[in-house]
Amino acid sequence: VPVKVIVDTETKEYTIEIGTPPASQLIKSELKIPKGSGTPNKVYVANISIEQIKKIARMKFDSLLANDLSAAVREIAGTCYSLGITIDNKKPRDFIADVKKGKYDSELNEEI
Repeated sequence: VPVKVIVDTETKEYTIEIGTPPASQLIKSELKIPKGSGTPNKVYVANISIEQIKKIARMKFDSLLANDLSAAVREIAGTCYSLGITIDNKKPRDFIADVKKGKYDSELNEEI
């Protein structure tokens, strides 16, 4: 978990900011798996649902470069690709292509 300690040297006051864990750790925690695949895109270790991806995307939204839920879900799907995890029984790249085509618009048009 990233932690920032900001010290004001003039007033000797400090603030502590605690960030969210990395997306890969959130995915592994959600799926209750110890680690990802050693050979992603060849060996898949788990399957994650769209609801679980949306949950993680909402948690990480402030630290992602995404402007909306659809883009945030695509970023998390990219992490799933690196971990060797399928999404709704699809390869992550196929899932990302489907999101771009609008097949999941009804589920991803929510506000964050």
